Amino acid sequence: MDMLDSYFFENDLLRYESHLKGFNISIFNEFNSKFEELDVNLKIEDLFTAKHVNYTEDQAALHPKYRASSPNWPSKQLSKCIDNGLLDGVFNIVVLGIGGSFEGPKLLVESLIVPNKNLNHLFITGSDPHEFTEKTFNLKKTETLFIVSSKSFTTDETLETLNDAIKWSGDMNKFVAITANELEASKYNFKHIIKFDKEIGGRYSIWSDIAVPAFLDATFEPDNFLMGGNQADLDLQNNKKYLEFVKTLSFSDIWLNNSKNKTARAVLSYSWKLRSFADYVQQLEMESLGKQPKKDSAFQKTGQIIFGGYGPTAQHSYFQLLHQGTQDICADIIASKENLKSLAYAQAITQAKILSDGAKDLLKAEEKINGNIPLNLFLLNKVDAFTLGYLIATWEHRTYITAAMLEINPFDQFGVNAGKIYTKKYLSDKI
Repeated sequence: MDMLDSYFFENDLLRYESHLKGFNISIFNEFNSKFEELDVNLKIEDLFTAKHVNYTEDQAALHPKYRASSPNWPSKQLSKCIDNGLLDGVFNIVVLGIGGSFEGPKLLVESLIVPNKNLNHLFITGSDPHEFTEKTFNLKKTETLFIVSSKSFTTDETLETLNDAIKWSGDMNKFVAITANELEASKYNFKHIIKFDKEIGGRYSIWSDIAVPAFLDATFEPDNFLMGGNQADLDLQNNKKYLEFVKTLSFSDIWLNNSKNKTARAVLSYSWKLRSFADYVQQLEMESLGKQPKKDSAFQKTGQIIFGGYGPTAQHSYFQLLHQGTQDICADIIASKENLKSLAYAQAITQAKILSDGAKDLLKAEEKINGNIPLNLFLLNKVDAFTLGYLIATWEHRTYITAAMLEINPFDQFGVNAGKIYTKKYLSDKI
């Protein structure tokens, strides 16, 4: 068929269905010509051969190397910490971090850790002290381990909360730092420091020791997670159908944004395990693609606005706007086929259909659904470590190819740094 509205991709892990009205083979081929003109295949090769694809900071992006190194998790550094009594008497794992140091571990814990009586995970982002007070209120100091995750170890929110945690605990044996800047971390007299490469960006750090909070739980399967990510890498380089699938995602994102004014995309998960997936990919996409275009770029709109959350909840909060509103929005819907008879799965399938095609046969005239939402439907066979690794790496590939097509660097974030600079100036002026 000419229309990619009916395009699908399927393998042993997932099935993808496109519902992209107007995005046809001719448009795909136009984008593919641009893909070849920009030599994006070479850029993909450069990523996997550790070339300096982060050209504004003159360094490689090493996250693919980490997921290709299985089964080397947990790292020797972590094993040494555990051997030295890191977990002795510990029940509460409190993670202090923000951005990728928060979203990645949180997603892993929510998605892949089987609830048990051995460990209790909490995540604190800062910088409001009430968050720390509230989340530590019922904790016993002797049972609480703080994991302080910061690539630079200069992140204001994390350091502010760290100072609160040190005052609260009083025992530096109950702290472990995870960072790419060991020198800065050493200023706090940590007994345990775990170091990872500076060439791993925060939003890509889920593949590194930033994932330690999940590692510490015996129900996590780290090797399977890494191997899932690595399988997506191998597919991108060797599987033409998978590459076509990722191109379809990337090309349609750019087309919807630049040609159809679909500047916002809702990411909706109908799996409770993946309830934070939208938050995770929000950072991945908006921090990677939220850059200024080149003046001569073929595409002047770069990253889309990403929002979303847990689908069943979203249906009762903002779906009214999607169904009958006037805003230009597109969507990604994710569901798991683990329970085909569940209400959540039925909701995912039904919402995909009526968001895309509309509905009127069972409705009164005033209840008519627009049916003007272009969307991607991802149906996972199950939510396990391997599949989640594959899904996240696939989303990274989607983002990377989009960045290459837009001729921007997906690995820097100078806009984020600007906020830090001006906040410090504001605080110093007040003092």
